[in-house]
Amino acid sequence: MEQFREIGEVLGSIKSFMVFKDDIQINQRQCTLLLDLFTAAYDSISESMRSNLRFSEKSTKWKILEQPLRELLWVVREGEAYVRMSLEPKLGFWAKAIVLQHNRDCTELHIHNLLSCVPTIIEAVEMASEVSGWDEEEMNKKRLVHCNKYMKQWNDPQMFTWKFGREYLVTADFCSRYESAWREDRWILMKELEEKRRPGTSKHDRKMADFLLKNLGDGTESPKLFPSSILVSNKDYQVKKRLGNGSQYKEITWLGESFALRHFFGDIDALLPQVTPLLSLSHPNIVYYLCGFADEEKKECFLVMELMSKTLGTHIKEVCGPRKKNTLSLPVAVDLMLQIARGMEYLHSKKIYHGELNPSNILVQPRRNNQSGDGYLQGKISGFGLNSVKGFSSKNASSTGQSESFPFIWYSPELLDEQEQSGTAGSIKYTEKSDVYSFGMVCFELLTGKVPFEDSHLQGDKMSRNIRAGERPLFPFHSPKFITNLTKRCWHADPNQRPTFSSISRILRYIKRFLALNPECHSISQQDPPVSPPVDYCEIETKLLQKLSWESTELHQVSQVPFQMFTYRVVERAKTCKKNNRRDTSESGSEWASCSEDEGTPRGGRSRHPPLSPCGQSMRTHSESQLILMSPKIRRSNSGHVSDSELS
Repeated sequence: MEQFREIGEVLGSIKSFMVFKDDIQINQRQCTLLLDLFTAAYDSISESMRSNLRFSEKSTKWKILEQPLRELLWVVREGEAYVRMSLEPKLGFWAKAIVLQHNRDCTELHIHNLLSCVPTIIEAVEMASEVSGWDEEEMNKKRLVHCNKYMKQWNDPQMFTWKFGREYLVTADFCSRYESAWREDRWILMKELEEKRRPGTSKHDRKMADFLLKNLGDGTESPKLFPSSILVSNKDYQVKKRLGNGSQYKEITWLGESFALRHFFGDIDALLPQVTPLLSLSHPNIVYYLCGFADEEKKECFLVMELMSKTLGTHIKEVCGPRKKNTLSLPVAVDLMLQIARGMEYLHSKKIYHGELNPSNILVQPRRNNQSGDGYLQGKISGFGLNSVKGFSSKNASSTGQSESFPFIWYSPELLDEQEQSGTAGSIKYTEKSDVYSFGMVCFELLTGKVPFEDSHLQGDKMSRNIRAGERPLFPFHSPKFITNLTKRCWHADPNQRPTFSSISRILRYIKRFLALNPECHSISQQDPPVSPPVDYCEIETKLLQKLSWESTELHQVSQVPFQMFTYRVVERAKTCKKNNRRDTSESGSEWASCSEDEGTPRGGRSRHPPLSPCGQSMRTHSESQLILMSPKIRRSNSGHVSDSELS
């Protein structure tokens, strides 16, 4: 309840800021959309809690709501920080225009986090309601309603939207606004820039307006490289320091704001086809290349990027160093894994393959407005593209540990084979599945705090040969299997057996939901056997891929997230019910064993087992929550519940 109260307070803060929404010059439509979404989510959750829960039981039976509501509180605080930044008068117009011109953080980051959080809260309310109150008949009816909600007939996007669109914030109105808000903001920005270059404005304003209008374009032309004089001749342009071990990256100040600068030399005409795609990318988990400049006479190029705090490799070394012997908490590790997977999913949808995905090319910084000190980070992928100015081993960012001496530990066996056969690094062809392999190695370091093969006695060519032969890093004994199974699939020797990043993202979203509903699983290094999901989520993903044709070359819209999580839930319930039904039938031989949630309950008697939560875990509750068997009449009315055989 405390978290829900704080959510209301933050929502009130956003409303007070939006009283002055006319002062938001850039991305006003997206800020308005955020407020409307947060308000709709708060109202929907309030109605669900009011209908299902009793306030008098908030201290005893609402515990399952704490972590999901804490996640929502973080999402709303992030949105508040975004609105506050949009209103911040100290950040000048031109700095805001540079930073936000292609920025879809609002429609991609905050809305994605909200839409993946709401299904977990709805499920937590349902779980709490099934043990709320003292009337066993009333609780049985609640469980029947929730059981009938997760039926195969709703496993269709349109049916799901018609039935549950308002509850999960995916109504037709909201879905259209997800895509249109940032386009409207872009159009408004272009009109504002046209005003800035009219007669009567300063020479500097006209020059910057011309530059940004050409950089924005009309969406049909590729971004351009502009004369370097626009950047280096500016009065407040200043180089502060170099970043990393390489010489390409620098921290600069420009227009009163700090940026990162990638400065390198080469034939501009040859570099142009590699640079322009980078300037058109926009995703919250990809480092933004804000604008590019070139000097053809000096053959030098400047790419202005957003500034991040440090690399993931540096952060892991600081937190999980040999003296500290710590690891990242499991929710923090899974959250970063999902961010990386989402960024790679976006790159692959653009037919861009990274080739050097490792912790040195993943940049992190603390989340905005993070008051809890829980260690959560924002992650962004860098180091992709511009293959002509980088070698097979990463030289543009600092590395740590064994990865610096043996960079090939991040590369897939097929790439190592190709390098061995060709003898040169320049002819290596990166693929989608080679990036997935590298992602598996990044996950290993996130989960263990160790560089892959750090403890191996093999060195040099022997290690490379053994990797190609199938050797992989070893997880500690107590590592959670539902995470390590996904990681091992990512580094499978057969590229065709590795999942895509779209599949990985869906699995990790559902793992986040499991962790939110089971906070006792939050420690990676716990000594007791960790609590595990009742089914293998990778297996669910494989089954759904066969049924729903999710895989495509296009990036899935953020509005599809609730439906995908709902569909996972339908299959999980069916599999859990069938598994428990089979177990109870073998124990009792009862013809009345059913796929309701009263598994193992003999006809006309009380349950021998505590009721199962929607996670399939036994819920340890007070004696009043041990529910009686549904009557045969009610059980027959539930015969439409999806069975596992229907899904196979």
